[in-house]
Amino acid sequence: MTDCSSDNISNMKIKEFIKEFEQIIPARQAEDFDNVGLLCGNPEREISGVLIAHDALESVVDEAIEKNFNLILCFHPIIFSGLKSITGKNYVERAVLKALENKIGIYAIHTAFDNDYFGVNYKICEVLGLKNQNILMPKQNQLKKLEVYVPVDSADQLKNALFEAGAGNIGFYDECSFSINGNGTFRPLEGSNPVKGTHSERENANEVLLSVVFEDYKKHQILFAMKQNHPYEEVAYQLISLENENQYTGLGRFGDLETEMDEIDFLKFLKEKFHLNVIRYNNLIQKKIKRVGVLGGRGASGIKAALSTKCDAYITGDVKYHDFFSAEGKILICDIGHFESEQFVVQQLFEILSEKFTTFAIAKTTQKTNPVNYFL
Repeated sequence: MTDCSSDNISNMKIKEFIKEFEQIIPARQAEDFDNVGLLCGNPEREISGVLIAHDALESVVDEAIEKNFNLILCFHPIIFSGLKSITGKNYVERAVLKALENKIGIYAIHTAFDNDYFGVNYKICEVLGLKNQNILMPKQNQLKKLEVYVPVDSADQLKNALFEAGAGNIGFYDECSFSINGNGTFRPLEGSNPVKGTHSERENANEVLLSVVFEDYKKHQILFAMKQNHPYEEVAYQLISLENENQYTGLGRFGDLETEMDEIDFLKFLKEKFHLNVIRYNNLIQKKIKRVGVLGGRGASGIKAALSTKCDAYITGDVKYHDFFSAEGKILICDIGHFESEQFVVQQLFEILSEKFTTFAIAKTTQKTNPVNYFL
């Protein structure tokens, strides 16, 4: 894979690009605290090229200007919180101001990609060669079930419309549903305009109770599809919030090494695979390493989950002094660095975009965006 893809210019607008991109990595699966999506720029502007970077620093904006690219796709949001004015007084404002002055949009993906099944943590596990992978901290209260009553002869049309809107996707299966046939009754009152039946007379109808499951963020599009494709003037339906964990969306992952390792051998293995200068870790726990948990970025919040899933080692970044004590002699906590744990993100996004979008230029930044250096 090269560092740049396609030299052609498309007529695709930024908003059209975002709509298609979010079919792959939905922004709505990001954490609530996060600031993802189009941070600045005119969504109506046609794309001249996309530059992918870990952070949208001023040097990255300069590179976009040089390349005549007008959209930067970055992992970390350059605008996060507390930004009340843009006058160029710090590195954030200088980058945003320069982007705006040169008509360059900035789009951030961050925890939407952290939570994605094939996102940040999937790649870490792939590099480590982990088997039997699972989500470390699955998303909670994210699933809903729609139950809707529909006439038998309209059931297939409605079912297909719901599938098209995104309902019925469960893991690596789609078009999942359940139906029960039964008899429904209703009596049209004055002012109604029934498709079938007579005012003030009870009507019996052969109906299907159709059930589908979907992610909460799809609710509005699915209800719209239901109402547009249902023959009745008043649709009888109910939404049920499920307590099921979403096993395919969430932070972190864990899996098993092909062969268990001694702790020191594991640390050497980790250093080699991630090209590390330094690994910070707690006292050795005097046991073999087989099951490994991972969470890219600042991940001390996942230590408890790694312990509960019986991980022997846990890999993340930005672990504080007191966080290491929470190992309780049961797990090897490995702080490999924030950027180092996310180092594959730019290449991942480049491969995703290069496969999906072939009519405009896509490139990885050549700028160093990691501010941390090591004196060895």
